[in-house]
Amino acid sequence: MDIFRRLFQSREPAEPQKDSAPGESVPTGAASSQAAPTSGQGQQVGTVDEAQAYLERLQAKISKLAEEFASGVISRVQFQELFDHYQRERRMVESWLDTASMAEDWKQAATEGRSVIIRSQHAARVLGYSIYESDSGMPLKTIGQFELDAALVVPMLSSYRSATKEIFGAGLRSTEIEGGQWLCFVPGEFTTLMTLFSKDPAARQLEMLEELHRLFEMANRPMLSSPPVDPEALALPHISFLGSAG
Repeated sequence: MDIFRRLFQSREPAEPQKDSAPGESVPTGAASSQAAPTSGQGQQVGTVDEAQAYLERLQAKISKLAEEFASGVISRVQFQELFDHYQRERRMVESWLDTASMAEDWKQAATEGRSVIIRSQHAARVLGYSIYESDSGMPLKTIGQFELDAALVVPMLSSYRSATKEIFGAGLRSTEIEGGQWLCFVPGEFTTLMTLFSKDPAARQLEMLEELHRLFEMANRPMLSSPPVDPEALALPHISFLGSAG
């Protein structure tokens, strides 16, 4: 029973920090000591403000991509290739932002290499996903290495679906399972996303997980709203995150 009690302890992502207002000057130091990343269009992202603004534009492109697939403007292959491209750009810019905000020049020069390795070694990795229909509770699609015993997953999913609506209200939940792995549940309008992490995920990873499921349902809304659903026809942005720390 302990695992079910832990499941319903909410793991709400931390509130993101507010971006600096456009036009504000950025002090020299950590941000200027690193080579600025370059976007896929060849544009250099030179300051922290510019990098954050570029990430906002990327998110707008990703949302538009989901809408285009939903309306039939692009194919599933086009969606996947473009989504992968945008995620590579996002990771590049976010990596630069993480490094740029670490410390002053001399401190960064002394610790940057080792700290980056430590971050990477201890980050939670996405092992696999499983998507279930909310109404029927039937599995819709499994992605990656989601190798959990159905005898464990089905009762947990059933408890999650009923208890979160009746007691806690719908929302992301996560719990530690055998072997130190973590299982996260994300509700949607049509489906519930279950994600298996190698270890306890960070708050930012949980935020991205909720955004990922929102994007999945936005892109596939016409199919999800008119069952039966052909799993092979679904756009699956999840593939880009397998084996990564987000």
